[in-house]
Amino acid sequence: MVRGWYIGSSGMNAQQNRLDTIANNLANVDTAGFKRDTTVTKSFPELLLRRTEADGVYTHPFGSADAAPIIGKLGLGVETNENYTEFEQGSFRVTDTPTDLALGSEGFFAVQTPTGERYTRNGNFHLGKEGILETKDGYPVLGENGIIRLYDDKFQVNEDGIIQSKDNEVIDRIKVVRFENERYLKKMGNSLWSSNNISGDAYVAEGNERPRMLQGLLETSNVNVVNEMVKMIEVNRAYEASQKTIQSEDSMMSTLWNKVAVTR
Repeated sequence: MVRGWYIGSSGMNAQQNRLDTIANNLANVDTAGFKRDTTVTKSFPELLLRRTEADGVYTHPFGSADAAPIIGKLGLGVETNENYTEFEQGSFRVTDTPTDLALGSEGFFAVQTPTGERYTRNGNFHLGKEGILETKDGYPVLGENGIIRLYDDKFQVNEDGIIQSKDNEVIDRIKVVRFENERYLKKMGNSLWSSNNISGDAYVAEGNERPRMLQGLLETSNVNVVNEMVKMIEVNRAYEASQKTIQSEDSMMSTLWNKVAVTR
């Protein structure tokens, strides 16, 4: 019976992790370039239940036959396996703001942070006091020649990411990077990702790997509110089922100690 408590509690913990992920997705539904997360669970190894006094053979007038002593399987609970990000392309929203940029396919903007180079899909940029193109958190956006410095907001960005001033002077080319295994990038908060040994180091996207640059547009979140709400209902019901399992186990244990044990 004690095993039932652990099985039920493992289910509750797994559903709590799923609920946290869904809540974070819904909280960022209006965040430009946000990519939804999905929680994957896995079950513990199962046990085969057998009858205690059965050797698998029974006799009859004409001889003997096999009788499987296995009753069935017993699951031992579940656990959270991983949280991974789905990099499905979001839709585009027109802003007509020159500093708003969007990537037409896979790839990331590179930004400079106090902890090193980080990467983002959120192209909601603005001009800082010193004419530096920055994120909303004040991190400089990187071009292929370093930090991008602009004279004013009267600039143009073509589909290849080349920045030109109003006098058609080429200022820089926006740095767009790719990774060998983008799925394993680590979220750092504030729409930023960092690379690791599994994702591989960032490399500048060129040719067919380089996404089309769109100026005056923002990529919206790829979170589907309806789907997330349906998942939330499923999680709540699964959580309640695990909770009732623990309550039933507790009731049986109470009966065992208060009635059966006292009688003996």
